[in-house]
Amino acid sequence: MQCKEIMQVIEAAYPRSAALDFDNVGLLAGRAGKEVNRVYLALDATDAVIDRAIEAGADMLITHHPLIFSPMKRVTDEDFIGRRVVKLIQSDIAYYAMHTNYDVLGMATLSEKILGIKNSQVLDVTMCEDGNEEGIGRVGDLEKPMTLEECCVYVKHKLKLGSLKVFGDMNGTVSRLAVSPGSGKSAVAPAIAKGADVLVTGDIGHHDGLDAVEQGLAVIDAGHYGTEYIFIDDMKHFLEDKLPVLDVMTTPIIHPFQVI
Repeated sequence: MQCKEIMQVIEAAYPRSAALDFDNVGLLAGRAGKEVNRVYLALDATDAVIDRAIEAGADMLITHHPLIFSPMKRVTDEDFIGRRVVKLIQSDIAYYAMHTNYDVLGMATLSEKILGIKNSQVLDVTMCEDGNEEGIGRVGDLEKPMTLEECCVYVKHKLKLGSLKVFGDMNGTVSRLAVSPGSGKSAVAPAIAKGADVLVTGDIGHHDGLDAVEQGLAVIDAGHYGTEYIFIDDMKHFLEDKLPVLDVMTTPIIHPFQVI
């Protein structure tokens, strides 16, 4: 089937209109009319991912984070983004990104399910259709109260992580949890406003973490990759269910940094 037909199926569930204004989603490189038999899924279009997609004989690469985010004035092999775009086009691989549209309509619900949040609501509302609110993240109740230390162990287990960073009193009790996969600095204020005891997110800096704790919110920084790599397996199941004719391959789960 053609790339544009795959796009139609994806966008029926994750329309580009759901993406936030700053974002860049959709077909970012290649041909909409490209015949696609094999799709390769990854979180980021890194050099290693593109090389693996080429080696795998992929016709289409789908990632969560868009390779082309800031405006490009030229596409050459003289910078690392340009080199990747050139390589994709030379290899005739259609490249598609689904970022905040998936965050709003997929990642939020998926993370809520994985972390077992009950009585949930949208953390940061970004759209409302037919009276239904959608947006970034979720906030709700844990099945039972636990200490922050126990919550850290719980999050590590649920997200299959080796390590995480924590701001807060490890002996303090938490029962209401907010989750905002990816970079979560902007999620601190909504989490506090909606009564969360702890926020699970990524990319929290020193001052952001300290300020959150001063306002009564503990923060578990499980990493940007650690909270979003769940996209890969979820989209594999989606494509296999909706488009069984496709051969869907996924990149290995490799965390971008190690704690030693």
